[in-house]
Amino acid sequence: MENEFGKVMSQRTDEELIKIVTVDREGYNPTAIVAADAEIEKRNIDTSEFEKIKKQATVEKEQKEKVNSNVVGSGIRFVNFLIDFIVWFILAFIISIVIGIFVQPTDQVFLTLFGYVLMFGTFIAYYAIMEIKFQKTVGKFVTKTKVVKMNGEKPTDGDIMTRTFCRLIPFDRISFLFVKNGFHDYLSKTKVVKENVE
Repeated sequence: MENEFGKVMSQRTDEELIKIVTVDREGYNPTAIVAADAEIEKRNIDTSEFEKIKKQATVEKEQKEKVNSNVVGSGIRFVNFLIDFIVWFILAFIISIVIGIFVQPTDQVFLTLFGYVLMFGTFIAYYAIMEIKFQKTVGKFVTKTKVVKMNGEKPTDGDIMTRTFCRLIPFDRISFLFVKNGFHDYLSKTKVVKENVE
């Protein structure tokens, strides 16, 4: 068993080893801690780095715990979904009326295809623009929630685009009813939290 822990610890980076023997110590088996200490000694890692890495890891851990404690539940997520669905539907309807004034298609196939493109286009645009610009949609404005990365930071545009396209996964819209983070949260490494999280 000890050799097994030694092998695992030998594959860890210096920073990971320092975190294991300091900040994350209580989460590890005592034999694993001994193996990590032995690996640190074997590598002759400068212990003056411990305090700096420990401080940084502690801040990251506290921030992650703060974010996790403020993740909203299924009820609020459902309210967000209903509000956003209504807003998106109204938006698509208004755009279709405006376009319909200028374009009078007679071909039924074109009309059907246009309808699908309009629905998907407004869907993607609504979520992407709102969450990139504000970290929230209209539903999230109402419920005072916002989208953040796992560590509480503002998501990048790429994170939001991943999140938006993942919403097209079948059953994604109801996945948050069964788990705290839906498919689009999990795959984009984002969370929906109460607005007061910094």
